[in-house]
Amino acid sequence: MAGTALAALPVIYFNNPNTTHVPLCPLHALTGLNCPLCGGTRAVYALMHGDVATAIRDNAPFVLGLPLIAFVLLRWTGNAVSCQQRRMLPRTVWLVLLALIVVFGVVRNLPFGGWLSPPT
Repeated sequence: MAGTALAALPVIYFNNPNTTHVPLCPLHALTGLNCPLCGGTRAVYALMHGDVATAIRDNAPFVLGLPLIAFVLLRWTGNAVSCQQRRMLPRTVWLVLLALIVVFGVVRNLPFGGWLSPPT
């Protein structure tokens, strides 16, 4: 999965998702609703071009969660290399993160939460 993400970075860098249609979200394509990851590709593009403010506007939880994503990937890789099974994060942290993602996904689709949605 990490290899696929790394392979996609050059494609994202040279293809602006704000001007090029990127049909990656089936929920948005079918319903018009924004899932919690909608705007993630735009955020990655903005980060790769040094525009942190735009990246946060596109998908703040994704951008702010990148250090945690990096930590989990490093811990997962360490577990695979050392053949040890250390817990990546406590179960409570996973449940809180899941709850925050669900709340973010719901609120960004409500009329008062439109500012959380990426620009169309």
